[in-house]
Amino acid sequence: MMKKLLLGSVLAASSIFTVTACTSVNATTDTTPTAQMQKNHKDGAMKGPMSKLDLTATQQAQIKAIMQNKRGDRTADRAAHQAERAQMDQQIQALTNASTLNTAALNRLADQRAAKEKQRFIERVQTQHAIAQVLTAEQRAKMEQMKSERQEKGRKHSKDRKGHDKQHQGM
Repeated sequence: MMKKLLLGSVLAASSIFTVTACTSVNATTDTTPTAQMQKNHKDGAMKGPMSKLDLTATQQAQIKAIMQNKRGDRTADRAAHQAERAQMDQQIQALTNASTLNTAALNRLADQRAAKEKQRFIERVQTQHAIAQVLTAEQRAKMEQMKSERQEKGRKHSKDRKGHDKQHQGM
């Protein structure tokens, strides 16, 4: 029973990562020449969904500042985060290799991981909120529509993938 639960969790997580990766790959596939993409990148043009919102120069500058602020915070703490991850990995490995499972230590690790995830969630929503405040009502509606379409595309891909997996299980 525990094995099935663990296997189900692993499969669910891998499915989410697969959908995310495939969506990212599809989102970055473009038919414009590489030189043009590099020129746009150097010019600081908006890319991704933001490029489809007809942003004013002021809006672009404001959103760029929000994203740079977010990115700056992330890069400043990168070494500390890597050290924390390495320490957590060592603790997980020690728990895994122990002859008996220390549930108290496992619960502490789970709480630490949940706290980190909560902080990332809060920061992501704060960034989304800050960007939404820069957009007009029409732009926010268009952004929501694009988000819904992207999610629907991910769901469809996930359903297609589940059907594909069932076909290969019988072999």
